[in-house]
Amino acid sequence: MADDQFPGWHGTTIIGVKKGDEVVIAGDGQVSLGQTVIKGTARKVRKLSPGGFDVVAGFAGSTADAFTLLERLETKLEATPGQLARASVELAKDWRTDKYLQKLEAMLIVTDGKDMFVITGAGDVLEPEHNVAAIGSGGNFALAAARAMMDSEKDAETVARDAMAIAADICVYTNGRLTVEKIGG
Repeated sequence: MADDQFPGWHGTTIIGVKKGDEVVIAGDGQVSLGQTVIKGTARKVRKLSPGGFDVVAGFAGSTADAFTLLERLETKLEATPGQLARASVELAKDWRTDKYLQKLEAMLIVTDGKDMFVITGAGDVLEPEHNVAAIGSGGNFALAAARAMMDSEKDAETVARDAMAIAADICVYTNGRLTVEKIGG
């Protein structure tokens, strides 16, 4: 089947919100193939604890590819304990230069409670503006909604949950079945 004929995997919205001393990453549970919902309860947000150092990661894209990247990130974090930025840059460098990793189709949002980054297969490690990052099919909807709420009295978890609810109402590849992981607060 040609690439342009394949219906494509969709079905993820991941958001990271940093507000005060709390950082939250939330992700929906829907995985779709074309116009069919394959699974509604996928868990796309994980807490990693290499060496007792807590990191939360959310992924969009191919699940198998994302798990490969999460394993690599965990290895990088074990080699550089407490240095999320360094581990993220090392992962992005490997992802960009390793022929096997180059074929992986996923993106990550990671946080250690202090820093938050979006890591892409293009070798980017991006620190989000306005303390909000979002990726996936409904990422732009969730990002816009969260940015509109950042000046409110809502805490980071409430902003993330409300933004995800708005994205789920708009994006057919996003559902309201959330996994939420928090650091701080």
